[in-house]
This record gives sequence, C-alpha cells and structure tokens, in this order.
Amino acid sequence: MGALTGIRVLDLSRVLAGPWCSQILADLGADVVKVERVGTGDDTRSWGPPFMKDEQGEDSQEASYYQSTNRNKRSVAVDIASEKGQEIVRALVAESDVLIENFKAGSLKKYGLDYESLSSLNPRLVYCSITGFGQTGPRAQEPGYDFIIQGMGGLMSITGERDGLPGGGPQKVGVAVTDVMTGLYSVIAIQAALLAREKTGKGQHCDMALLDVQVAALGNQSQNYLSTGVSPGRYGNAHANIVPYNSFHASDKDFIIACGNDTQFSALCSAIGLPELSSDPRFLKNENRVRNREAITQILSDHFKRDTAEVWVERISRVKVPVGVINDVAGALAEPQVDARGMLVNIPHPMNPDFKMVGSPIHLSDTPVSYRNPAPLLGQDTDSVLAEYLDFTPDALSALKNEGILG
Repeated sequence: MGALTGIRVLDLSRVLAGPWCSQILADLGADVVKVERVGTGDDTRSWGPPFMKDEQGEDSQEASYYQSTNRNKRSVAVDIASEKGQEIVRALVAESDVLIENFKAGSLKKYGLDYESLSSLNPRLVYCSITGFGQTGPRAQEPGYDFIIQGMGGLMSITGERDGLPGGGPQKVGVAVTDVMTGLYSVIAIQAALLAREKTGKGQHCDMALLDVQVAALGNQSQNYLSTGVSPGRYGNAHANIVPYNSFHASDKDFIIACGNDTQFSALCSAIGLPELSSDPRFLKNENRVRNREAITQILSDHFKRDTAEVWVERISRVKVPVGVINDVAGALAEPQVDARGMLVNIPHPMNPDFKMVGSPIHLSDTPVSYRNPAPLLGQDTDSVLAEYLDFTPDALSALKNEGILG
C-alpha cells in the first residue's frame, strides 16, 4: 500500500513538468492513467537518441527521455480532438480524483475538457494545469519551454562564469530544472488540494506556471536584489554570500569546498596547513571574506595546486568541512552512497528485462515508494483501463480502434 493508493490520476500532460509530477504521484501509489495521442503519443517518445536498448542490445524506439519520467503509469491512446474521444475522457474524469494537463491556457475549453466543464461533471476533481505563464496575465496564451523560462526568470543571469573570464556569459542549467521544480511544486499543490477536499468535499483548480516557480526558486538571490536594488551577477561556481564556497583545481582535477561558517573556515585552514588565514583580519569572519573574495580565493587556488584532489578531500573531510569531488553522471551513479540508498532500480521492461533507472528520493517508513512498472508502451493499457474504469466490451474497443478514436 502506497501513501496515495486509491487515488486515481488522469494525466493529459506530456514532455516533462506534467509527467514528472504524475510520476511522483504514481511512485507514491496513485493509479496514473496517461492519456496519449493515437499513433505518436507523448512528444518525448521520439526525443532520441539515446534510446533504451532492447534485450539484444539494439536501440528500441523508446527514448531514454520518455523512460525517465513515465514509470508506474498506464498508457491509454485516445484522440481527444474527436467527439467520441472527448466523451471517453469525460467518462474517465467522472471516475478520477485528479486531472493533470499542460495544454496552452484555455485550449481545452473547445473540447469541453477545461476545469469549469469537468468540475461540474465531478465536483471532487482536483484539476492541475501546468503552463509556461499561468492562466492569467498578458502572456497566458503563449507557450513556455524550460529554456525560455530559465532566461526570463532570471536563473541564467546568475548561472555561468562572470563576463570577461573564459567561458563567461549566461548559461542554462544542464537539466530542465524549472520543469522539474514545477513538477515538484505541482505535487505539493495537488496533495494540498486533496487534503482540503477531505474537509470541504470539493476539488479545486491548481494553476501552476513555470515562470512563477522559477521566480519563487530564486530564493536568496531575489531577496538580495530586494534588499539592495542591485541585481545579483554571475559568480561561476562561487557563492554570492559565502566565501570560500567554490570549486578549486588541485594538481589533477577539480573539487568543491562549501565552507558555511567561520568555525568551518578555521577548521579548513588548519586541515590544509594554512592556520594563519583564520586569524587574518581580512578573512576573520564571512563578511570579511566576502569583501576580500579575490584575495582569499587566489591564496587557496595557489595552495591547492600543490597536491591531488583526493588528498585535499581526505584532509578536509576529516575535520567535517563539506567537501567533495566533481563527478560526471557515471561517477555520480557509481557513488557508494547512491548505491546504499537504493537510488538505482531494476524495473524489467518487455523489451529489456535488465532495464535500470534512477529511483525516487522519497523514503517513507510505513508507505514506501514502489516500482511496479517501467514507462508503458504507447496504448498498451487502452483495453484494460477502459474495461476496468468504464466497462467497455471487446467489441466496443475494437470498433473505436477501427475508427481511429483509440490506439
């Protein structure tokens, strides 16, 4: 039994933010039915290479991107542009607790699949809309992709090396982080609405926007601006408010120090053989080190070139100062701690019994996450879901497939 066992989720979303949200709900036990376009399905099914390898080690047509966000779901292929397809979706809504969609604001109204229409059909429905800009405002009708939002939302202005240095200029994050964060915030909103429904008996509309999430997630950087009137700049791997909090190059490769307070700085200085730095008036407190950022960074940079990253990490970790190497993805997944936490899971796939993926970071003592199924093939559950939810007969399903309504 998962924490959300018994909750039925109808997922009309595609790409990343919506599917990320519904995958988390599915991991927690919800029955998630993914509604996809007949013939093509979710856009990300074709976002490759890379593709999942089949049992013979050859490329399948299941893109790795799609695989990463759709486990534990059932796929139903329905043409929602057709009247019969819309009727099927409405019938599924009547049996569901949650609907997730990421169509452009207002575009589902023409199909009678908007919140107002569906909430009158099922007043207990929690309806979550995920868009680039939200349901209101001057840009509500525009599409919004993660990359655009990272730029508009200020994230790229504080990500990347400083202007004038090699590689300087704004950079997007290497993962579509705004999509991922929006998926996470959407899970919170949906669960809050489900809890509220326990008190009121009524569902509600969750209006989630990538731009809202990105602005909210600026955290201390936005507050720095509100306090000073000065927009924060890019610091590369350095921190705007803490020093030393940066990557450094040893004799062989880079490593990271995240020194969060003055006590840690004193311990760091002793561990690396420079105890005098902690009593230097320029570096005595964090505010001094921030003001003298260039000086302390240069001293440390020169010093760390004298030995390997492994040596420095071992010495610094011994005094409990946060420190670590910079892994590539392969190195990250090979970390013993990652293995110990069970973060790599095997979920046998019809095309690949040894299929592996990264698991959920949620660890619950009584209602743990479960890995029931890999990402579904397109329409693989059309018959079983419609028979289970709506009592469709084999003849009715066959007729609708012949019409192209179902896949």
